[in-house]
Amino acid sequence: MLEKDQIAAASRILVQHWRDGTKLDALERHLRPQTRAEGYAVQAALEAQSPGKLFGWKIAATSLSGQKHINVTGPLAGRIMSDTLIADGGTASMKGNAMRVGEPEFCFRMGRDLAPRAAPFAVDEVLAAADSLHPAIEIPDSRFADFAGAGEAQLIADNACAHLFVLGAATPANWRAMDLVAERPQITLRGERYIGHGKNVLGDPRVALAWLANELRGHGITLRAGEVVTTGTCHPPLPIQAGDHLAVDFGVLGKASVGFA
Repeated sequence: MLEKDQIAAASRILVQHWRDGTKLDALERHLRPQTRAEGYAVQAALEAQSPGKLFGWKIAATSLSGQKHINVTGPLAGRIMSDTLIADGGTASMKGNAMRVGEPEFCFRMGRDLAPRAAPFAVDEVLAAADSLHPAIEIPDSRFADFAGAGEAQLIADNACAHLFVLGAATPANWRAMDLVAERPQITLRGERYIGHGKNVLGDPRVALAWLANELRGHGITLRAGEVVTTGTCHPPLPIQAGDHLAVDFGVLGKASVGFA
């Protein structure tokens, strides 16, 4: 198990690469997490080094295409820090971004805390704790040059490839009465139109939300009121470049967009 000083050192290295927009091949062997728990310990240390505050959580690899993109077999949780937010309709910098993809996502904001406990949270229970649903766009990236070969423990330490995030307005629609699995958001990029699908998000965005709550529960972390949970891409990651404009239309659930420079 990594010691506290090793966890802190590993986190400092990853944060410095994030700030500089640079990449590393791998953490030095004596600092490298070997398990998911060690990865989350390194990830947690970034909160103390961030100029922002914890805004919420992301889930990486909730779709088969997302899992193939980073070469993992299941979802990973990461922190969204307030200093990584891009305003809806704003412009995101491509500096240092090697992944260069945009991801349309269903995002929930929590209305009350879900504190750790012994028994897993049921999907309905987690949904009852959610307050609102938002369209969102994630712009992931990794601090590892070979993110597909880094392995899940290092990718968790790397904040599950969190980078930049766009949150749309809360939907006024009665989203609780809708079948989110069947939703088919439209994505527009470089004049081309793509169709996402709610079923791509771990089979159901609501199941993904419950997965996140239980992943945090397993590591003794409270999912707090006011925090958001973005549930993973509903379309295979879309390649982006400077000058692009990515717009997602979730129908009655709302819209979000971002430009790239």
